Amino acid sequence: MDPNSQEIVREFPNLFRQYKDGRVERFIGTEITPTGTDQLTGVESKDITINTETGVGARLYLPPNATPSQKLPLLIYIHGGAFCICTPFSLGYHRHANNIAAAANVVVFSVHYRLAPEHPLPIAYDDTWEAIQWVSQSSDPWLKDHADYNVVFFAGDSAGANLAHNMAMRGPSEGFGALKLQAMVLVHPFFGNDEKDELCEYLYPSYGGINDPKIHPVNDPKLSSLGVERVLVFVAEKDFLRERGRNYYEAVKKSGWNGEAEMVETEGEGHVFHLYEPAKEKSVNLVKQFASYMTQIVKDVRSSSSL
Repeated sequence: MDPNSQEIVREFPNLFRQYKDGRVERFIGTEITPTGTDQLTGVESKDITINTETGVGARLYLPPNATPSQKLPLLIYIHGGAFCICTPFSLGYHRHANNIAAAANVVVFSVHYRLAPEHPLPIAYDDTWEAIQWVSQSSDPWLKDHADYNVVFFAGDSAGANLAHNMAMRGPSEGFGALKLQAMVLVHPFFGNDEKDELCEYLYPSYGGINDPKIHPVNDPKLSSLGVERVLVFVAEKDFLRERGRNYYEAVKKSGWNGEAEMVETEGEGHVFHLYEPAKEKSVNLVKQFASYMTQIVKDVRSSSSL
């Protein structure tokens, strides 16, 4: 046996262990939940490959009773996991996408990007952008027949919320193609603060410190160019990232950005609690608030377009 195969280079508790031979052992989020028709919601799902060379892809969700005669809003969802664990196929994310698709009656496109440290940042950003561009040109029948590209949402949790923000920042300069982004929902977002972040430095070799706009948008002089008109930020009282989410919300409002920002705080809960206990009352309420926010925007958009 190669002695390098058992030598540990770095370990981050509850996330992953990396060995000298390059192998990465992840501690959570490695399961692959099957696609099909969800028994609780009736939502259908299937997997899509976007790039056969890199493995970038997505899991697509179609709510029950969807028909080509009535196109539905499109939610592009980006999973969290500190950029290094979990996938759209992880149980928590699969359940959450089913619940959101059913509650809001939207098509959900859950992005599968490559994970650090094998694929260090900023690869996840570029993979996610590739997926968004692919959607805008896709001939996939579920998207072609059922998704309304005039009513598109970006959303994500934790690191996925960071990715969603950065996609919205990238849009004004590079364009979203056929997609018209209406709003963004960030759940317990991960952004940097003034403290040293060893995990971020390890996963992101070219990390620029507190002035790196990808990790520290509150210090980004271009924050006012955020390419969306509405933002909803969820924070949780006992989340270690709570203040970072609140600071982001305040920074966006003060940046000169010409949009509407809202924030919802859940009392007594920790980071991404809704993924671990989806049936508890506060988790159900979070999904309802998420869904009602999108539903109201859909009504506003379609009402204004019919005038």
